Amino acid sequence: MIGSYVAVGDSFTEGVGDPGPDGAFVGWADRFAVLLADRRPEGDFAYTNLAVRGRLLDQIVVEQVPRVASLAPDLVSFAAGGNDIIRPGTDPDEVAERFERAVAALTAAAGTVLVTTGFDTRGVPVLKHLRGKIATYNGHVRAIADRYGCPVLDLWSLRSVQDRRAWDADRLHLSPEGHTRVALRAGQVLGLRVPADPDQPWPQLPPRGTLDVRRDDVHWAREYLVPWIGRRLRGQSSGDHVTAKGALSPDDIKTWISTVA
Repeated sequence: MIGSYVAVGDSFTEGVGDPGPDGAFVGWADRFAVLLADRRPEGDFAYTNLAVRGRLLDQIVVEQVPRVASLAPDLVSFAAGGNDIIRPGTDPDEVAERFERAVAALTAAAGTVLVTTGFDTRGVPVLKHLRGKIATYNGHVRAIADRYGCPVLDLWSLRSVQDRRAWDADRLHLSPEGHTRVALRAGQVLGLRVPADPDQPWPQLPPRGTLDVRRDDVHWAREYLVPWIGRRLRGQSSGDHVTAKGALSPDDIKTWISTVA
């Protein structure tokens, strides 16, 4: 029985792509927290989301990991290193070494540490050429999990998120349905009975013509890719001036989800 949960990470865990009614994001970790809280007596569950978009692994270690030690939760989810891996010139072996040091610190502070692999980027423009690099990092993550006895939320094998409807318009972050499916898979990893199958097939869509695909790609490049590259060139992060959501009530999360559903 998990009575407390802390989510650690970057935009994926903050929930970017899954907007709430107040301008904040919900995301898979918040949805997963609801699944956990529903198995406890009312009011007998503590949840804190420390994730901030754009954070690199070392920033997460400095800003978030020490707070986990002070909270000493039953469960912590740790999804980090993705922003490091997609940067040119980074070595997945070296990033994995730093990831392992963080896992060692977290396992000393929490009852269970749930680690997360990266997604399969075969269908993602710009990132698909990094597929081998991400796979190498994922191999390290799984080996580290074996060494420290951590359950693994394996996003690479979650086939349902290969569908474009699982992704936000920016093609870098999950959509609300994508976040929901990840939350369901996280529940399965911990042996929970979940309300739906995260890998259930999507409804059929009519075929798209070459012109439609090209028009979508041009729109995406103008609206999302060019600004993303611009921030990298200026040394800016999407997480500049963003603070973590902190402690959240599962009842409030349920209300947000029902409001935007």
